[in-house]
Amino acid sequence: MTRSAAISCVAIAIAACSHHRVPVNSWDPQAAAAYLDRRIEWWMGWSGAARDRGTFCFSCHTAMPYALARPSLRAALAEVAPTVPERQLMDDVRQRVRLWGATRPFYTDERHGPGKSAQSRGTEAVLSALMLAWDEARSARLGADARAALDNMWAVQQGSGPDRGAWAWLDFNLAPWEVPDAQYYGAALAALAVGVAPEDYRSIPQIQDRLQLLREYLARNYPAQSLHHRLVLLWASTRLEGLLASEQRQALIEAALRAGFAGEPAR
Repeated sequence: MTRSAAISCVAIAIAACSHHRVPVNSWDPQAAAAYLDRRIEWWMGWSGAARDRGTFCFSCHTAMPYALARPSLRAALAEVAPTVPERQLMDDVRQRVRLWGATRPFYTDERHGPGKSAQSRGTEAVLSALMLAWDEARSARLGADARAALDNMWAVQQGSGPDRGAWAWLDFNLAPWEVPDAQYYGAALAALAVGVAPEDYRSIPQIQDRLQLLREYLARNYPAQSLHHRLVLLWASTRLEGLLASEQRQALIEAALRAGFAGEPAR
Protein backbone atom coordinates (compact mmCIF):
# COMPACT_ATOMS: atom_id res chain seq x y z
CA MET A 1 0.00 0.00 0.00
CA THR A 2 1.32 3.42 -0.90
CA ARG A 3 1.58 6.28 1.58
CA SER A 4 -1.05 8.28 -0.30
CA ALA A 5 -3.47 5.34 -0.24
CA ALA A 6 -3.11 4.97 3.50
CA ILE A 7 -3.63 8.67 4.09
CA SER A 8 -6.70 8.59 1.83
CA CYS A 9 -8.17 5.79 3.93
CA VAL A 10 -7.55 7.80 7.08
CA ALA A 11 -9.30 10.80 5.55
CA ILE A 12 -12.28 8.71 4.42
CA ALA A 13 -12.83 7.19 7.84
CA ILE A 14 -12.38 10.47 9.68
CA ALA A 15 -15.01 11.96 7.40
CA ALA A 16 -17.22 9.05 8.38
CA CYS A 17 -17.21 10.34 11.94
CA SER A 18 -19.73 12.87 10.65
CA HIS A 19 -23.16 11.85 9.39
CA HIS A 20 -23.21 14.79 6.96
CA ARG A 21 -22.81 14.13 3.26
CA VAL A 22 -20.38 16.48 1.53
CA PRO A 23 -21.52 17.63 -1.93
CA VAL A 24 -19.33 16.62 -4.84
CA ASN A 25 -16.89 19.32 -6.03
CA SER A 26 -17.48 21.42 -2.92
CA TRP A 27 -13.81 21.75 -1.96
CA ASP A 28 -12.74 25.37 -1.53
CA PRO A 29 -9.17 25.74 -0.19
CA GLN A 30 -9.66 29.45 0.50
CA ALA A 31 -12.70 28.76 2.64
CA ALA A 32 -10.90 25.91 4.39
CA ALA A 33 -7.93 28.14 5.19
CA ALA A 34 -10.17 30.93 6.45
CA TYR A 35 -12.04 28.53 8.72
CA LEU A 36 -8.85 27.00 10.11
CA ASP A 37 -7.25 30.40 10.71
CA ARG A 38 -10.39 31.70 12.39
CA ARG A 39 -10.61 28.71 14.72
CA ILE A 40 -6.95 28.80 15.80
CA GLU A 41 -7.07 32.58 16.29
CA TRP A 42 -10.06 32.12 18.57
CA TRP A 43 -8.30 29.35 20.49
CA MET A 44 -5.08 31.31 20.97
CA GLY A 45 -7.01 34.36 22.15
CA TRP A 46 -9.38 32.46 24.46
CA SER A 47 -8.74 33.21 28.12
CA GLY A 48 -9.30 29.55 28.97
CA ALA A 49 -6.26 28.56 26.90
CA ALA A 50 -3.91 31.09 28.55
CA ARG A 51 -1.08 29.62 30.61
CA ASP A 52 1.91 30.88 32.58
CA ARG A 53 4.84 32.88 31.17
CA GLY A 54 2.73 34.30 28.37
CA THR A 55 2.08 30.93 26.73
CA PHE A 56 -1.14 29.11 25.88
CA CYS A 57 -2.31 25.51 25.89
CA PHE A 58 -2.02 23.86 22.47
CA SER A 59 -4.67 21.18 22.22
CA CYS A 60 -4.75 17.83 20.45
CA HIS A 61 -8.22 18.62 19.06
CA THR A 62 -7.59 22.15 17.69
CA ALA A 63 -3.97 23.31 17.69
CA MET A 64 -2.22 20.11 16.64
CA PRO A 65 -4.49 19.42 13.62
CA TYR A 66 -4.07 23.04 12.56
CA ALA A 67 -0.28 22.84 12.75
CA LEU A 68 -0.24 19.71 10.61
CA ALA A 69 -2.96 20.63 8.10
CA ARG A 70 -2.67 24.36 7.46
CA PRO A 71 0.73 24.28 5.68
CA SER A 72 -0.68 21.89 3.06
CA LEU A 73 -2.89 24.71 1.74
CA ARG A 74 -0.01 27.05 0.92
CA ALA A 75 0.54 25.79 -2.62
CA ALA A 76 -3.16 26.01 -3.52
CA LEU A 77 -3.31 29.57 -2.16
CA ALA A 78 0.06 30.67 -3.59
CA GLU A 79 1.31 31.45 -0.08
CA VAL A 80 5.09 31.71 0.13
CA ALA A 81 5.44 31.68 3.92
CA PRO A 82 3.58 30.59 7.06
CA THR A 83 0.61 32.73 8.00
CA VAL A 84 0.55 34.91 11.10
CA PRO A 85 -1.56 32.38 13.07
CA GLU A 86 0.82 29.56 12.07
CA ARG A 87 3.83 31.53 13.28
CA GLN A 88 2.08 32.48 16.51
CA LEU A 89 1.21 28.86 17.27
CA MET A 90 4.65 27.48 16.48
CA ASP A 91 6.33 30.28 18.45
CA ASP A 92 4.28 29.22 21.46
CA VAL A 93 5.28 25.57 21.00
CA ARG A 94 8.95 26.52 20.80
CA GLN A 95 8.68 28.82 23.80
CA ARG A 96 7.23 26.07 25.97
CA VAL A 97 9.90 23.61 24.81
CA ARG A 98 12.62 26.10 25.78
CA LEU A 99 10.93 26.69 29.14
CA TRP A 100 10.05 23.03 29.72
CA GLY A 101 11.49 22.95 33.23
CA ALA A 102 10.09 26.34 34.20
CA THR A 103 6.48 26.28 32.97
CA ARG A 104 3.64 24.64 34.84
CA PRO A 105 1.74 21.74 33.26
CA PHE A 106 -1.30 22.72 31.20
CA TYR A 107 -3.47 21.20 33.94
CA THR A 108 -2.37 20.42 37.50
CA ASP A 109 -3.32 17.93 40.18
CA GLU A 110 -4.07 20.79 42.56
CA ARG A 111 -6.61 22.50 40.31
CA HIS A 112 -7.93 19.72 38.07
CA GLY A 113 -7.64 16.47 40.02
CA PRO A 114 -5.24 13.58 40.59
CA GLY A 115 -3.06 12.61 37.67
CA LYS A 116 -3.63 15.73 35.61
CA SER A 117 -0.07 17.07 35.97
CA ALA A 118 1.46 13.87 34.58
CA GLN A 119 -1.23 13.60 31.90
CA SER A 120 -0.57 17.18 30.85
CA ARG A 121 3.18 16.68 30.60
CA GLY A 122 2.80 13.49 28.59
CA THR A 123 0.31 15.06 26.19
CA GLU A 124 2.30 18.27 25.78
CA ALA A 125 5.54 16.39 25.19
CA VAL A 126 4.09 14.27 22.38
CA LEU A 127 2.26 17.17 20.71
CA SER A 128 5.32 19.44 20.88
CA ALA A 129 7.54 16.78 19.34
CA LEU A 130 5.05 16.05 16.57
CA MET A 131 4.34 19.66 15.62
CA LEU A 132 8.01 20.64 15.53
CA ALA A 133 9.15 17.49 13.72
CA TRP A 134 6.37 17.97 11.16
CA ASP A 135 7.30 21.62 10.68
CA GLU A 136 10.99 20.89 10.22
CA ALA A 137 10.46 17.94 7.90
CA ARG A 138 9.87 20.48 5.12
CA SER A 139 13.41 21.80 5.49
CA ALA A 140 14.90 18.32 6.04
CA ARG A 141 16.79 19.70 9.03
CA LEU A 142 16.11 18.83 12.65
CA GLY A 143 16.73 21.96 14.69
CA ALA A 144 17.56 22.40 18.35
CA ASP A 145 13.97 23.02 19.47
CA ALA A 146 12.66 19.90 17.74
CA ARG A 147 15.48 17.81 19.20
CA ALA A 148 14.73 19.17 22.66
CA ALA A 149 11.03 18.41 22.20
CA LEU A 150 11.80 14.83 21.20
CA ASP A 151 14.13 14.50 24.20
CA ASN A 152 11.33 15.75 26.46
CA MET A 153 8.96 13.23 24.90
CA TRP A 154 11.22 10.26 25.61
CA ALA A 155 11.96 11.54 29.12
CA VAL A 156 8.31 11.23 30.18
CA GLN A 157 7.56 7.96 28.37
CA GLN A 158 6.36 5.28 30.78
CA GLY A 159 9.10 2.71 31.24
CA SER A 160 7.33 0.10 33.35
CA GLY A 161 3.91 -1.27 34.21
CA PRO A 162 1.06 -2.28 31.90
CA ASP A 163 1.31 0.96 29.92
CA ARG A 164 5.07 0.83 29.43
CA GLY A 165 5.99 2.41 26.12
CA ALA A 166 3.09 4.90 26.18
CA TRP A 167 2.58 8.34 27.71
CA ALA A 168 0.21 9.57 30.37
CA TRP A 169 -2.58 11.24 28.39
CA LEU A 170 -5.21 13.82 29.26
CA ASP A 171 -8.65 12.48 30.14
CA PHE A 172 -11.46 15.02 30.19
CA ASN A 173 -14.14 12.69 28.81
CA LEU A 174 -13.71 14.28 25.39
CA ALA A 175 -13.79 11.45 22.86
CA PRO A 176 -11.84 10.47 20.90
CA TRP A 177 -8.92 12.71 21.92
CA GLU A 178 -9.08 12.94 25.71
CA VAL A 179 -10.52 9.75 27.17
CA PRO A 180 -8.80 6.83 28.95
CA ASP A 181 -8.19 4.80 25.79
CA ALA A 182 -6.79 7.87 23.99
CA GLN A 183 -3.44 6.94 25.50
CA TYR A 184 -3.08 4.71 22.45
CA TYR A 185 -3.90 7.64 20.17
CA GLY A 186 -1.13 9.61 21.87
CA ALA A 187 1.35 6.77 21.42
CA ALA A 188 0.49 6.56 17.72
CA LEU A 189 1.11 10.31 17.42
CA ALA A 190 4.50 9.80 19.08
CA ALA A 191 5.32 7.17 16.47
CA LEU A 192 4.30 9.63 13.76
CA ALA A 193 6.62 12.25 15.28
CA VAL A 194 9.55 9.85 15.14
CA GLY A 195 8.68 8.87 11.58
CA VAL A 196 8.45 12.41 10.20
CA ALA A 197 11.49 13.79 12.03
CA PRO A 198 14.20 14.57 9.44
CA GLU A 199 17.85 13.55 9.37
CA ASP A 200 16.93 9.87 9.83
CA TYR A 201 16.13 10.56 13.48
CA ARG A 202 14.44 7.16 13.83
CA SER A 203 17.82 5.42 13.43
CA ILE A 204 19.92 7.20 16.04
CA PRO A 205 21.23 4.80 18.71
CA GLN A 206 20.12 6.91 21.67
CA ILE A 207 16.40 6.29 21.11
CA GLN A 208 16.33 2.63 20.11
CA ASP A 209 15.41 1.18 23.51
CA ARG A 210 12.62 3.73 23.97
CA LEU A 211 11.41 3.27 20.42
CA GLN A 212 11.25 -0.48 20.93
CA LEU A 213 9.10 0.04 24.03
CA LEU A 214 6.77 2.18 21.93
CA ARG A 215 6.55 -0.44 19.19
CA GLU A 216 5.78 -3.15 21.73
CA TYR A 217 3.06 -1.07 23.37
CA LEU A 218 1.39 -0.33 20.03
CA ALA A 219 1.45 -3.99 19.00
CA ARG A 220 0.34 -5.31 22.40
CA ASN A 221 -2.69 -3.05 22.65
CA TYR A 222 -3.75 -2.88 19.00
CA PRO A 223 -6.63 -5.42 19.11
CA ALA A 224 -8.62 -3.44 21.68
CA GLN A 225 -8.49 -0.09 19.87
CA SER A 226 -11.26 1.89 18.20
CA LEU A 227 -11.15 2.47 14.46
CA HIS A 228 -10.14 6.08 15.11
CA HIS A 229 -7.04 5.11 17.07
CA ARG A 230 -6.10 2.33 14.64
CA LEU A 231 -6.35 4.79 11.74
CA VAL A 232 -3.91 7.13 13.44
CA LEU A 233 -1.55 4.17 13.71
CA LEU A 234 -2.11 3.47 10.00
CA TRP A 235 -1.10 7.05 9.32
CA ALA A 236 2.00 6.67 11.47
CA SER A 237 2.87 3.43 9.67
CA THR A 238 3.26 5.38 6.41
CA ARG A 239 6.18 7.22 8.02
CA LEU A 240 7.65 4.61 10.39
CA GLU A 241 8.06 1.07 9.15
CA GLY A 242 7.11 -2.05 11.09
CA LEU A 243 4.12 -0.73 13.02
CA LEU A 244 1.54 -2.90 11.26
CA ALA A 245 1.68 -6.29 9.61
CA SER A 246 0.45 -6.39 6.02
CA GLU A 247 -2.72 -8.29 6.96
CA GLN A 248 -3.51 -5.78 9.73
CA ARG A 249 -3.05 -2.93 7.30
CA GLN A 250 -5.32 -4.49 4.69
CA ALA A 251 -8.04 -5.28 7.24
CA LEU A 252 -7.86 -1.72 8.52
CA ILE A 253 -8.12 -0.27 5.03
CA GLU A 254 -11.22 -2.36 4.37
CA ALA A 255 -12.78 -1.29 7.68
CA ALA A 256 -12.07 2.37 6.87
CA LEU A 257 -13.62 2.08 3.43
CA ARG A 258 -16.70 0.34 4.81
CA ALA A 259 -17.14 3.07 7.41
CA GLY A 260 -16.63 5.79 4.81
CA PHE A 261 -19.03 4.49 2.21
CA ALA A 262 -21.66 3.53 4.77
CA GLY A 263 -21.45 6.91 6.48
CA GLU A 264 -20.96 5.19 9.81
CA PRO A 265 -19.13 6.82 12.71
CA ALA A 266 -15.55 5.61 13.15
CA ARG A 267 -15.82 3.70 16.40
